[in-house]
Amino acid sequence: MSDDQHITDVSGTGVPIPGDDVDTDQILPARFMKEVTFDNMADYLFYDVRRDEGGAFNDHPLNRFDGASIAVVNSNFGCGSSREHAPQAMMRWGVDGIVGESYAEIFRDNCKSLGIPAATADHETVTELQSWIEDTPDGEIEIDVESETVTYGDRTIDVEIDDAMQEALTEGIWDTTALMYSNMSKVEATVDGIPYVESDD
Repeated sequence: MSDDQHITDVSGTGVPIPGDDVDTDQILPARFMKEVTFDNMADYLFYDVRRDEGGAFNDHPLNRFDGASIAVVNSNFGCGSSREHAPQAMMRWGVDGIVGESYAEIFRDNCKSLGIPAATADHETVTELQSWIEDTPDGEIEIDVESETVTYGDRTIDVEIDDAMQEALTEGIWDTTALMYSNMSKVEATVDGIPYVESDD
């Protein structure tokens, strides 16, 4: 990662989150969406499946791989309702990047808006990486956004990153709010030129 905005690579230890069609209600149960900020979302990440019937933490990967920053998932991850809370919860838990077989389109776009690269690879590649993480929990994984590769152990594998996501991350234009503020003079000039927008002056 070259600076706060231009994201060229992310790295860290991994956490495997196995299973196809893991939906946003599993990632962030709907009852926690009543909060008015995202501040506590990390506490609610996979809240129900991480606990047993008595409420104690079970052997879910997020409990076993605490501190990991690269999530490795399977097919159609983030499907279901289009809640931004799901990737927000993952980011606030510590996830900086994701490698998976496929994602729901809106989930992937929400990741882009948060500066989280979501790379894709085939089933065999993903399951091999998940197995490697289980065997090597302290092993480093690097997602290179520019070269579209993932490196772990002594292996470097090719992955795919959506063109729009790759451009947004590497050019530093993924944070649209920050981009707007940095170009506020242009925004104001545009607003001034719209005849039906009244000025506060």
